[in-house]
Amino acid sequence: MQAENLNSQFLRGIMVVTEKNIQIYYTKPPIIIFGLLFPLFMFLAFYLGKELDFQIFFPRLLAMFLFFIASSVGPLITPWEKQAGTYERLLSFPVNINTIILGDSAAGMIFGIMINLVVLAAGLIFLNYNLNILFLIAGTLLGALCFSSLGVLLASPSVPNPSYIMMLSSLIRFPLIFISGIFIPIENLHGIGRILTYFSPITYLVDIFNYSFTSQSHISIIIDFTTLLIFSLIFICGANKLHKRNLMKGL
Repeated sequence: MQAENLNSQFLRGIMVVTEKNIQIYYTKPPIIIFGLLFPLFMFLAFYLGKELDFQIFFPRLLAMFLFFIASSVGPLITPWEKQAGTYERLLSFPVNINTIILGDSAAGMIFGIMINLVVLAAGLIFLNYNLNILFLIAGTLLGALCFSSLGVLLASPSVPNPSYIMMLSSLIRFPLIFISGIFIPIENLHGIGRILTYFSPITYLVDIFNYSFTSQSHISIIIDFTTLLIFSLIFICGANKLHKRNLMKGL
């Protein structure tokens, strides 16, 4: 009975933190800029003036949007709350670091899925695909979890200003985009570029989306899902450890 109460309190804490994040942070300018405008401008800069088949490029575009959007929420929440002094107040409630990390990750995950559904719907209006809907849904959910947990991990350093975290986030996220097979397909890469591609979690989501839309994949689908899950666990465990360590040092 006591274990059930603890589990219920833990889940309720995650829901409350997630709801708080949704209400406060979804409309913050940094999230709009880094989560929505950046991937849009990157797509336009790469696509316009080039003879690319948008039917083939769309799954990669969808993966890029999910990555930027889901990973943009986490880097803002913790430094913003520490600067405003509300992080201490949050910890005074019956929640712990695990609850906060999962709540922050859930907020980024939900935001990424919501926007990606809009992009997906817009694409399907103009494009004709024979979708594998199960793989698309599973890939979107796992990709959103992976990228949102990466955003929470990036928020772990103790800094006096949220802008420092956003800069760090950009320094890490942009290289991951360029080595992920979004702009250059994996099969066209060779040497060190090909090796680096497998270190980006976006690579595996791109492959899942390619399979969902075209039934073609460069990597085994089982490996894609397994690797995304491993990345998610690494990011969540890393965020948990680093946030606890910084908490021990003081807010």
